[in-house]
Amino acid sequence: MVAKADRHDVEETWRMFRIISEFVEGIETLSNRGPCISVFGSARTREEEPYYKMAMNLSRSLAEHGYGVITGGGPGIMEAANRGARDGGGDSIGLNIELPFEQTPNAYQNVEMHFRYFFVRKVMFLRYAAAVVILPGGYGTLDEMFETLTLIQTQKTPQLPLVLMGKEYWKGMVDWIETVMLESKYISPEDTGLLHITDDVEETISVIDRFYNTRNTATNF
Repeated sequence: MVAKADRHDVEETWRMFRIISEFVEGIETLSNRGPCISVFGSARTREEEPYYKMAMNLSRSLAEHGYGVITGGGPGIMEAANRGARDGGGDSIGLNIELPFEQTPNAYQNVEMHFRYFFVRKVMFLRYAAAVVILPGGYGTLDEMFETLTLIQTQKTPQLPLVLMGKEYWKGMVDWIETVMLESKYISPEDTGLLHITDDVEETISVIDRFYNTRNTATNF
C-alpha cells in the first residue's frame, strides 16, 4: 500500500513532466513562425461591440503586413483577433487554457495549442511576441498587461512595443499611473513611456514597424 506522502511525491513528479512537455510543445510549435503579435482582451466582448470589430480589423491588417497573431484562443476579443488574422491570410495562433468557464476554443485558429498551466502559457505569449497589443478586458487582461510592463521595466524580457487600444476604456487607468503612481515616485518618469495608447489600427502597426526599423538601423551601425 502506497503511503499518502509517497502518492503526493509521484503526483508531483508527473506534474513536472507535464509542465516540461507543455514547454517543449510550445517551443516546437512557435519557434519556426514568423514575427507574431500577442493580442489580449476580454473573453466577454460580443461580436456586435466596437472593440470586437477593432480587434478583428487590427489583426486582419497585421496579417496583411506579414505578422502572425497570437491570442488566448477563446471567445470575445480573442476570437475577433484570430478571425481577423485568418481572414488576412496570416498565422492565427490560439494558446488555449483549461478553465471551468469562459474558455471555449474559437473556430478561427489555424494553429491551436492547449495548456493546463497558466505560467507556461504566459511564457509562450511573450517568448515569441514581436509586440503586445491590449484591448479592453478584465482581470486576466490586466494581469497580462502589468506582467508584460514589469518584465520590460525590469529588463527580464527584451523591450518591445506595448500598445493599448481603446482610449476611452484605458484613460482612467493611464491617468492614475501618470499622476498617483508617478507623483508617489513608485515608478520613474521613463516608465510612463512604456505604453502607447491609440484607437487607430494603422497607428498601432506604425508603432510596431517603427520600433523594429529603428532597432535594425541602430544594429547596422
